[in-house]
Order: sequence, then structure tokens, then C-alpha cells
Amino acid sequence: MDYIQDILAAIGVVLNGIPQGLLALTYGFASVPTALGFLIGAIACGTLNSVAPISFQAETIVMAGSMGKDRRERLSMVMFGGLIMVVLGLTGTLSAITAFAGDAIVHAMMAGVGFVLVKAAFGMVKENPLAGWVSVVSAVAIYLIAKYLDPANALVYTIIGSLVISSAASKISGQKLGTGSVAETMCRLKLEKPSISPKIIRGALSLACLTIGANIAFGNITSSMGSGNLNVDHLTVYSGLADAVSSLFGGGPVEAIISATGAAPHPVMSGVIMMGIMAAILFFGLLPKIGKFVPSQSIAGFLFILGAFVTIPGDGAAAFASPEPCGSVIASVTMAVTAVFDPFFGMLAGLVLKLIIGFTGLAL
Repeated sequence: MDYIQDILAAIGVVLNGIPQGLLALTYGFASVPTALGFLIGAIACGTLNSVAPISFQAETIVMAGSMGKDRRERLSMVMFGGLIMVVLGLTGTLSAITAFAGDAIVHAMMAGVGFVLVKAAFGMVKENPLAGWVSVVSAVAIYLIAKYLDPANALVYTIIGSLVISSAASKISGQKLGTGSVAETMCRLKLEKPSISPKIIRGALSLACLTIGANIAFGNITSSMGSGNLNVDHLTVYSGLADAVSSLFGGGPVEAIISATGAAPHPVMSGVIMMGIMAAILFFGLLPKIGKFVPSQSIAGFLFILGAFVTIPGDGAAAFASPEPCGSVIASVTMAVTAVFDPFFGMLAGLVLKLIIGFTGLAL
């Protein structure tokens, strides 16, 4: 019975990951190469006995997709961002960085990313008003009901329900599906030559800053669901390596997530099963086939819920609850700069303000 629960938990996370995988395809990330990232995660979790699996993460996908003007820039940002995380994990400096930054800055940066998700959601609504609005409205309704009936799985119900309802609405209205980037995304392995520029460096640093916050927040939440242990440095190394290898061949980012496998009887095994299933789905090119029946704007509802209902209030509250001097002001600046620019400038602005306050003794 325990093993059945392990498998069911893994399948639930897979169902949550598929729509976000479709989101990655809309930004030009290829399906098959991303399977390499999942395989790296599965091997690492099994070998290191880590309870924190990696999968598609909407925050990183949207950030990379919005900062890069084309596919090559996005892949380069993901690859260099992954390499930065590998170095941080191997040297053990991740904990030092987060300790120095403090909770106010880290959580405020994540809350700022929530605004980016909301902006991306309404950008999709603008592209396809029918699919986008149906997705947003149905997502809000499903989330509010599911949050009352089954809080632990509210996001899973939301993402699947809004995707199905908006896709059905598009089909009934006569919209032609399967002609966008989702259906046309490459499904083959191809070595991609990375490029370098100030914009790509900025994007890589932004993705690294976002990953720092996500690894600590999502990794700890997953490990707290059961009795498993989490080594954040290990998570940082294998998630960064997965990103680097996946993007080198044209695949998308795979990052730490809040995974229901953490509550399974055997969390490590359940996580490995989940990543193995996702790798198989990607390797056999099933994700783009699913995309032929789903308008890319169907993910708008989930992005809106994730940003407006989950990330902004959750991380925002944690940021403003920080007891450090002028924590609210630092959090406000970090959140605002992140929302307008990116996580790197957001964290940098917060750190500079924190240092100024510390050196001058200002009480804002």
C-alpha cells in the first residue's frame, strides 16, 4: 500500500508539471532535451537520498522567457544561471548569501516575481482573450473551491481544471489549435551554442537570484512534509547541473518545486518515480502532442493564481514580518525593483539599501 501511495503522489506532481511544461514549450524550450535534466535530478536524488525533486517551475520559465528576446538568449541565460548555481552549491556559499541578505530581501524578491507572473498571465489574455479570460476566471473559481475542500491539492486542481475548461472553450468556439509554438517546438537533441552579452549575464544572474530563493523556500517546504532531510547545497548543485545540461541541448529549466512527493511514505523514491515519468513523457515527445490540443494561453489562469493568490501574499507577508531594522522599507524596495526590472536588480537594490541603513543608522 505504501508503494501505491508513492506512485500516486508522483503522478499528482506529474499532472501539475505537464501544463508548466507546455508553458516552457511556448517560449521555445525543446521537449526531448529537457528529459536530460529530469534524469540528472532522478539520479542525484536517488544517490544523495534527497527528498527535493526538480521539475518545471513556472517562475523560472516565465522569467527566462520574458528576459530573453529569442530562443538562443533564453537558453544561454538558463545555462549560465545553472552554472552559477553549481558553483554556489559546490562552494557552500548559498547559505552565506541568504544569511547576509536576510529574510526580508529573499522573500520580497520572490514576491516581486509574483507580479511578473501576473503580468505574464494578462499578456496571454491579451494574445487570446477567449482562452485567456476563461482560464483566469475558471482558475479563480476552482482555486477558491479547492482551497476550502482540499487545500493541499488546490493548485493541482486549479491548473488541470482551468487548462481543460479553457481548451474546451477554444475548441467549441472554433479556434484552430496546434498551430502555435507549442505544436512546432523541436523534439530532437541538438547542441546549442550559447552566446554571451551583458543582457545574457544580467538574465543569468537574475535566474540565479530567483533560484536561490526558490531552492530554500520550495526545498524546505517539500522536506517539511515528511521526515526527509534536505541539503540545500546538494539541491543547488543538481538543479543547476540539470539546467546547464538541458539548455545546452535546447531544453528548458528544471528547478526545485513544492512537491507532494515529500509527503509520500518513501519521499525519495516517490520523487525519483515522478522525475522518471516526466523524463519518459519528454523523451518520447508526448508533451508537444498534448500541446496540439491546448492553446498556450490556457496556462494564464494558473500563472495568475500562482502570482496573485500564492506568491505575492505568502512571500510578501514573510518579507514584511522580518524583525530586522527598516525591514518593511527594504522589503518594499526589493519587491518593487524586482517587479519592474528583475530579481538580480531587486536583490541588489535591497542589499544596497540595507548596507546604507546599517552604516548610517537611518530609521526609515
